[in-house]
Amino acid sequence: MKRRIVMSMFAGATLLASALLGANPASARQADVPAEFGSDWHDPVTAAPPVTAPDTRSCEVTLAEAQFRDFTPYRGTYTPPDGCGDRWSKVVLRLDGKVKGRQYDRLGHVSVGGVEIFRTSTPQPSPDGIAWSVEKDVTRYSDTLRERGDVEMLIGNVVDDTYTGIIDVKVTLTFHTGRPASTPDQVLPLTDGTLTTPRNSERVVAEVYATGSGGGCEEYWYLTVPDSAPYSCQAADGPNREVQIKVDGQLAGVAAPFPHVWTGGWSNPFLWYVVPGPRAFDVRPIEYDLTPFAGLLNDGRPHDIQVSVAGLPEGRPGWSAPVNILVWQDEGRAHVTGALTAHRDRGLTNSSAHTPGSEHRLDTESAHALTVAGYVDTSHGRVSTTVRRSLAHTSVHRWTDGETMDALDATWRDDESVTVDGRGPASTTRTQRTYTMDGTTTLGTDDRLRTVLTLGDRASAETTRDGRRTAWSRLDDTYAGDATWTVNVPRDQRHAVGTSSERYRLYGSDAPGGCYDRRLATAQGILTDDHRTC
Repeated sequence: MKRRIVMSMFAGATLLASALLGANPASARQADVPAEFGSDWHDPVTAAPPVTAPDTRSCEVTLAEAQFRDFTPYRGTYTPPDGCGDRWSKVVLRLDGKVKGRQYDRLGHVSVGGVEIFRTSTPQPSPDGIAWSVEKDVTRYSDTLRERGDVEMLIGNVVDDTYTGIIDVKVTLTFHTGRPASTPDQVLPLTDGTLTTPRNSERVVAEVYATGSGGGCEEYWYLTVPDSAPYSCQAADGPNREVQIKVDGQLAGVAAPFPHVWTGGWSNPFLWYVVPGPRAFDVRPIEYDLTPFAGLLNDGRPHDIQVSVAGLPEGRPGWSAPVNILVWQDEGRAHVTGALTAHRDRGLTNSSAHTPGSEHRLDTESAHALTVAGYVDTSHGRVSTTVRRSLAHTSVHRWTDGETMDALDATWRDDESVTVDGRGPASTTRTQRTYTMDGTTTLGTDDRLRTVLTLGDRASAETTRDGRRTAWSRLDDTYAGDATWTVNVPRDQRHAVGTSSERYRLYGSDAPGGCYDRRLATAQGILTDDHRTC
């Protein structure tokens, strides 16, 4: 049996999505762990920290409440809260969901006034049913939330005699009073590929919720190989993908997509039943600082903004990339002028070398660097912004004929610096992101499929002003899993076993109290360890 057949068992999933899932239950004793998975398991939980909120008066609004059985979206109307004003210190979105029976993982999103504020994927249920929760800080969308607007939510689903899981969700917003947070003055959805900014924009940031999904080869884009290599998922340029944004046809930003692994990923849902992979339930957008282009964008005319995925074969579906534009305005000037002063594109380099044999091997290396700079003349003087971003990707993909062994060891680096000079001493924010994936799937002659996988989501950020550090953070979110089950048999004959763990460490300005460290471990669907330090 080839691995491509195994993967197709989960190919019907329309997949996806700084979340806290569930409560903090006591861990089980080792004696409570069954010999194999049963018909129920612990509700999904992640080690990520909860969203912190001030101890002030708050108001709650129900944004959506629906049961998803098909691809019909929920539509409603959002009304701002009554009694908490229109300037908030924190706004927290919370999704509470439940599902039981049999179902794939599904992609979901929530938008208000056309602005996507949340993207997620769902866990796969047990026959007895599970419940889960996700929280997200959505304070940055305060401008959108100050106005009445249309709500759309969709978790595309299929319910029939085989896939019985109806996804039942409720989404709320909690508004906390107190000192208002600093947020964009406007959030503009990009719906037709054109953008007209306010003429007094002094800072412009694009956010792109880029995800490869849908059950086909682009769900596993990091495993694709050149057309000349014998493998079930091919792409002419190999596995490298890069999310690019262009302004009027000129490259304005590059980024490495996060290698999401959804809760049916790597042919092995038993890896993810309790602890999902990093970012699976809270899909974070890629951010591009477009401020160097603000002078160009402020001419009052519509401009073409396009997002594309380099490396994606022409005509192949599987990528979604909704865009929001965040704008900060100059209250002291009706028209902010400026210009783009530098644009240096080193170009994308990408190579994949296939070594045939009883164990095929594909070595891939890619890199790209882009620098853009510009200025705006504001009511408080000239402000110059320089954005530098460099990407690097290396991977080693090994597989056998028939794909009964399939392995990947990959690293993605996405380094960025933004320097702002004006309104006092220059400040520079440097961010280094590293994503890692190291896993192997094997299928034995006894139809026992085993997956061993480690995923890493790491980032460091530092802001300096006049040579002194003003803010910093370090993140290390590591998942590890090992699960085995029998394929091609009824569910009650799979004899599945599996362990998983996650450790989420966050230090610095972004961490509650400056330090957060939580570890989770599971066996056969039972939570065996939940330990916090700091």
